Amino acid sequence: MANRWTEQDIPAQKGRLAVVTGANSGLGFETARALAARGASVVLAVRDVDKGKHAADRIASAVPGADTTVQQLDLTSLASVRTAAEQLKSAHATIDLLINNAGVMYPPRQTTSDGFELQFGTNHLGHFALTGLLLDTMLPVPGSRVVTVSSVGHRIRARIDFDDLHGERSYNRVAAYGRSKLANLMFTYELQRRLSGNGKTIAVAAHPGAANTDLMRNMPTALRALVPVVAPIVTQTPAMGALPVLRAATDPGVLGGQYYGPGGFLETRGYPKIVESSARSHDMAIQQRLWTVSEELTGVTFPV
Repeated sequence: MANRWTEQDIPAQKGRLAVVTGANSGLGFETARALAARGASVVLAVRDVDKGKHAADRIASAVPGADTTVQQLDLTSLASVRTAAEQLKSAHATIDLLINNAGVMYPPRQTTSDGFELQFGTNHLGHFALTGLLLDTMLPVPGSRVVTVSSVGHRIRARIDFDDLHGERSYNRVAAYGRSKLANLMFTYELQRRLSGNGKTIAVAAHPGAANTDLMRNMPTALRALVPVVAPIVTQTPAMGALPVLRAATDPGVLGGQYYGPGGFLETRGYPKIVESSARSHDMAIQQRLWTVSEELTGVTFPV
């Protein structure tokens, strides 16, 4: 049934190479495991190599013969992003799937090594730079996809404030997270517009709903008290949360610029389907301005 898309619906991935950021736990781990189970070669791009190796071992025990490698990648450092991109390109002539999954949620205000607010710097700018540096290995590949993971949080207090992108004047962790997830969608839509003449690579977005993962650890105290009460009603397992990402990455019917999320209650849980993002996320002028600012901040320009 079309409304019950599951892991069993993932087409064979033999011969395809997938790079998954943040693949050592949660959604990233489940995404990497499911792709490996369908025959993909999967690169676990992770900040902590030991955790990445442990994740690769877990995948190998669940998927005998799984083809996984671990790549060190710290999205809070543009130097690390550049090094990782160079190493990936020297190891692989082409990449079929780039899944921009890693993220941080609701930390107290911190900055990356390049001085960016941590959530915006990691969730958006790090992935923007990585995608730009890897894209030329994807453009020649039929069916290649850039899948960027957003969140229902892109609707919550989310605005791209170009005068205070890094929360120096005022910082609210929920608003900063929303901004980074709104940026993920705007990046996807603008990237798809730039790719549309290419014909081989598409950009797609997805969100996991309310998946019960490590990201919850920085929830504001007032909200954390509600988790035991609300979680059983609205959250779902990381494996279910990964399904929209997996569908965006592998379903042959997916079109560039689409956005996938859970089809159940308020998009918090359920099987994946096409969902709508906020009106703000479709503001083309802000998408284009964000793109230009992101190029300036990262020093990365795209080959499209």
